Amino acid sequence: MFPRLKSDWKSLALLEGCRRRSLRELKQIHAHLLVSGGIADPYAATKLLSSFVAFDLHHAILVFRRLHHPPSTFLWNTLIGAHTDRNQSVAALSLYSQMLYSGRLPNNYTFSFLLRCCVALPSLFVGRQLHSQVVLLGWEHYDFVQNGLIHLYASCGCVASAHELFNLSPHRDVVTWTAVVHGYVKSGQIDAAKEMFGKMPERNAVSWSTMITAYSHVGMFREALDAFSEMQLAGIQPNHAGFVGALSACGFLGALEQGKWIHAMAERMGVKMDRILGTALIDMYAKCGCIEAAKQVFDAMLERDVFAYTAMISGFSNHGNSENAIDLFGRMEEEGVKPNEVTFICVLSACSRMGLVDLGKLFFAKMSSSPYRMEPGVEHYGCLVDLLGRAGLIEEARNVVREMPVEPDCYVLGALLNACRVHGKLGEGKETVESLVELGLDHSGVHVLLSNMYASSYRWEEVRNARKVMEQNEVRKLPGCSMIEVDNVAFEFVAGDIFHPHMEEIFLAVLKGMDQQLKSFGDEDKLEDSHSHSH
Repeated sequence: MFPRLKSDWKSLALLEGCRRRSLRELKQIHAHLLVSGGIADPYAATKLLSSFVAFDLHHAILVFRRLHHPPSTFLWNTLIGAHTDRNQSVAALSLYSQMLYSGRLPNNYTFSFLLRCCVALPSLFVGRQLHSQVVLLGWEHYDFVQNGLIHLYASCGCVASAHELFNLSPHRDVVTWTAVVHGYVKSGQIDAAKEMFGKMPERNAVSWSTMITAYSHVGMFREALDAFSEMQLAGIQPNHAGFVGALSACGFLGALEQGKWIHAMAERMGVKMDRILGTALIDMYAKCGCIEAAKQVFDAMLERDVFAYTAMISGFSNHGNSENAIDLFGRMEEEGVKPNEVTFICVLSACSRMGLVDLGKLFFAKMSSSPYRMEPGVEHYGCLVDLLGRAGLIEEARNVVREMPVEPDCYVLGALLNACRVHGKLGEGKETVESLVELGLDHSGVHVLLSNMYASSYRWEEVRNARKVMEQNEVRKLPGCSMIEVDNVAFEFVAGDIFHPHMEEIFLAVLKGMDQQLKSFGDEDKLEDSHSHSH
C-alpha cells in the first residue's frame, strides 16, 4: 500500500463530498494530490477520476491518461459509462477497444453499458460481436446483460432473436417483458405486442407508455386513450412518454376536454415541461381548435426547437392565421432555429391561404439555397402548385408539374385539378384527370372533382359520363365522417354507419342538451310575454 501523508487524508476526505463542490475546488484537490504525491495511490486516483466524471469528462480523461498504475476494470467502466450516459456511443466503444488492448477483461457492468451504446447507434453488427464475447466470458446469465441483449435485438428489428432470448431467460422481470413488447411495436407488429402486453404478470409506467405510444403512432387513438385510462385504474402514474402519447391521441380525436384534463394532471404531478411535452400540448390544442391555448403553451416554453415552432406555425396556418404563421417563421430564423421540411410545408400552406404568391415562391426557393440546402419534395411541389392554382395561375402551375424532378403524386395533380375546377378550366382539368388515371391515382375524389366541375358549368351529360366511369371502374366515394365529444368521450360517425352500441346513449345526451336549450328559450319567451302583458 502506498504511504499517505496527513494532508492526503484531508484531500481524500474532501473528495468524499466532491459532488457537492465546484469544479474549481476539485481541480485544487487534484493539484494538491499531484504535489504531495498522493495521486500515485490507486484509491485516491480512482476517487479523483470518479469525481471529475460528474463535472468535466475531458478533465477526467486527462487524469485517466496520466495514472501511475494500470487502470482497473472499475475505472474503465467509469469512463465507458460516463460516455454512454452522454450519448457518446462511438467514444464508449472506442474506450472498450483500448481496454481490451491493455489486457483488461470486461465484466457484466461493461457489457450493460456497451449494449446500450449499440441500441443508441444502432449497430446490430457490433451488438452481435459483443453477444459472442458475453457468452465466451460467461456473463450471459446476469439479468441486466440479458435485458440488454433482448433490448438490442428488439430495437434492431430482430424480434425473433429477442423472443428466443426471452424464452431462455430464467428470470424475466418487467424490463425483460417490456423489451420484447417494444420490439414488436418497433417492427410494426401491434397485434403481437398487444398479445405480449396482455400476458405480462407485472406492468410499470414504461410498459404502459410503450403501448400508448404504439397505438398513437399507428392511428389507434381510441385504444391509446383507453390504455391511458386503464393504467390509472391499475394505480400506475403515467410517465413523460405516456403523457405525450395520450395528448397526441387527444389531438387526432379532437377530445379537447380529455386533453385539458391530461394537461392539468401533468402539471399536478410536476412533469417537466420540456420541448417534447410542450410540442405535444401545442399540437393537441391546435388540432382541437384552441389556438390561443396552444400559443400560451408555446410562449411559456423555456426552450423551443424546430418541432415546437413547426407545430405552432402549422396551428396558425390551419386556423387561418397565415400572417401569424409567416411572422413566427421569421422569428424562428432570427433565433437561429433551423426549419425542417415540414416547417416549409406549413409556411407554404400559409402563403397559399393568403394568396401571397411572390412570398410563397421566395420560401420555396429559400429551401434549396444557403444555409438550408434542402431538396424540395413532392409535398413542397404540391404546396407550390396549390399556391399558383388558387391565384388563378393555372398555366404556371402546369409548368411546375411538367418540370418537377420527381414524379407528381395524387396530391400535386389533385391541387392542379382543384384549381382547374375553381377557375372553370375544364380542358386542363380533363387532361389532369387523364394523367392521374395513367398513374393509377384515379381515386374517388378525382372523379367527384371532375363531376362537380362539369356540374358547375351545367354540362350534365359529362356529369353522367363521369359517374358512369366511376361505376364501371367500381370506384366508390369514401363516406364523410364527423365526431362528437360527450362526457369527455369522443365518438366518430361515418355516413351510412351501422348502429353503434352506445348510439342510444349519445342521442339521449344530445337530445337532453337540446331539450334544456329549448326550455331556456321557452323561459325567455315567457319572460317576454309577461313583460308585454305588464305594459
